[in-house]
Amino acid sequence: MAETDPSTERATTDRGSRDGATTGSTGSSEGRDVTFTLAGVREGFVTGFPVAIGVAGYGIVFGVLAGRAGLSVAEAGLMSATVLAGAAQLIAVELWADSVPAVTVIATVGIVNLRYLLLGAALRPWFRHLSPRAAYGSVFFTADENWALTIARLREGSRRGAFLLGSGLVLWLLWIAATVLGVTAGDLVGDPAQYGLDFVVIALFLTLAAGLWEGRESVQPWLAAAGVALAANAVLPGEWYVIVGAFAGAGVRMVTHDG
Repeated sequence: MAETDPSTERATTDRGSRDGATTGSTGSSEGRDVTFTLAGVREGFVTGFPVAIGVAGYGIVFGVLAGRAGLSVAEAGLMSATVLAGAAQLIAVELWADSVPAVTVIATVGIVNLRYLLLGAALRPWFRHLSPRAAYGSVFFTADENWALTIARLREGSRRGAFLLGSGLVLWLLWIAATVLGVTAGDLVGDPAQYGLDFVVIALFLTLAAGLWEGRESVQPWLAAAGVALAANAVLPGEWYVIVGAFAGAGVRMVTHDG
């Protein structure tokens, strides 16, 4: 990817502004001067590297389970390269090992990944000013972890829209490598829980969530999301609690927002 010329960045900015005017958007203008440069990719890659190492531990767990479910190294690696969704992949291989019908696997994975609709919508104030190629090319590499890093940077005032792509690339590469390692060395790893690898992703999410804490304004939506998710998990089948809890938190945030 070539470094974007400043004039090109300005053209992108101007085009985005015109698009917003054309569509009559009344959304926030905080991302009007967002750029998409190699410097942004580099910053995202470097910043996301420590997080990607943590995600790789989770990738080894997935690789071990995928191998035990009967997937070859190539099949598991291809799945990680094209799906890039840890929770959905783990659920898929567990259901696959239980010989659950394919339509059930697809439906369950789809429900788990519905949260990406909300993640993408949260990026829109900034990404609507990028070209479609830059925006949609970046969101392919969106995972929970690098989304959290990106949205925190943008809210702090950064205008580097390519940060999501850079942080997603390093996560994607280590996720694939960890998957291959897990499938290949699954017998040597044994039970991932004995190394605490099964807890890595939980610890990682809690750490990232701390960075998104906005003080007292976060209390009500966070409690609503957690409470509704727990209640939904107790009464609803499958993974519906994920999206139900997310919408509950978003709804409370919308009602209590005083901006």
